[in-house]
Amino acid sequence: MNLPSVDDLFSTQEERDQKNQEYVKDISIYEITDFPNHPFKVKMDDKMLETIESVRDHGVLVPALVREKPTGGYEMISGHRRKMASELAGKETMPCIVRNLSDDQAVIVMVDSNLQREEILPSEKAFAYKMKLDAMNRQGKRTDLTSTPLVSKFRTNEILAQEAGESRKTIRRYIRLTELIPEILEMVDDKKISMRPAVELSYLPKEEQEILYDTMESEACTPSHAQAIKIRKFSAEGRLNEDVLLSIMSEEKPNQVEQWKIPKNRLKKYFPSGTSQQKMEETIIKALELYRKREKSRER
Repeated sequence: MNLPSVDDLFSTQEERDQKNQEYVKDISIYEITDFPNHPFKVKMDDKMLETIESVRDHGVLVPALVREKPTGGYEMISGHRRKMASELAGKETMPCIVRNLSDDQAVIVMVDSNLQREEILPSEKAFAYKMKLDAMNRQGKRTDLTSTPLVSKFRTNEILAQEAGESRKTIRRYIRLTELIPEILEMVDDKKISMRPAVELSYLPKEEQEILYDTMESEACTPSHAQAIKIRKFSAEGRLNEDVLLSIMSEEKPNQVEQWKIPKNRLKKYFPSGTSQQKMEETIIKALELYRKREKSRER
C-alpha cells in the first residue's frame, strides 16, 4: 500500500501545490552554500573581473537557481560564479529562483546548466558526466506499483551522450579521467597530456600514478599514447616500477623536440610557493624576452 506522508495528511492540496512551485526572491549570500562536490571551478579570471564590475554597477541580472535545505538555508544549483562576484562586489543579497528538487534532479540540473559554458576543462566534464550518469542510473532503477523503469528504451549512458552531444565512447573516456590522481588530471587540464594517453594512465593504481608523476616532473616529459599503452601493459602484468617507467619515458617519440632541463630546486627561490610549472615557464620566457630587448638596445 502507498500510505500518504505526514505532510499530505496535515496540509491542503493548495499548500502542497504551492510548495512545488518555484519562485524568485532576494536571498542573503551567506544563507547559500555551494553544491556538494561541485565539479565546475570558479576561477578569478578576466571574465570574473568583468562579472564583478557588472554586479557592482547593475546587480545580478540573471537570478541564480537554488533549492531549500532541510536543515535551513539554501543550496546553490546554478550561479556559483554570480555568488562569488556578489561577495567580491560587496553585495549582501542576490536574486534567486527557489525550486523544489530532489537530490538526483538537483545534480542533473546543476550539470546541464553549467555545461552551457563556452570553456570547460576536461576535469570539469569528467566529474560532471560521472555525477549526472550516477544520478540518471539511480532514477532509472526507480519504479512504482504501476510504472515500468524510467529508462527502458535507451541505456542511461546513451541518453547522456545524446543530451551532451558527445559519443558514448567520448563520455566513457571523460569519466575514466576521474580515476587519475589530481596532479596528473591537472596536467590534462593544462594540455600537457592529451585525452588518449590520459585514459590509458587512468587504469594504473594510484601509487603507480604517483611514481609516474614524479618521473614526469623529474624528467620534464610526458608519455605519448603508445608509451601510455606500454605503461598500462607493464602495470597489468605487475612489472611496472620506477626503472621501467624511466626506460619507457626515455624512448624517443616521433617528432620529439629537444628540451632544455633546469632542476626545479634552482628555480624555487625565484617563485612563490605553489607556483605551477606552466606559470614558471611563462615567467621565464617573458624575462628572457625583456633581457633580449635590453641587450639589443645596448648594441645600438
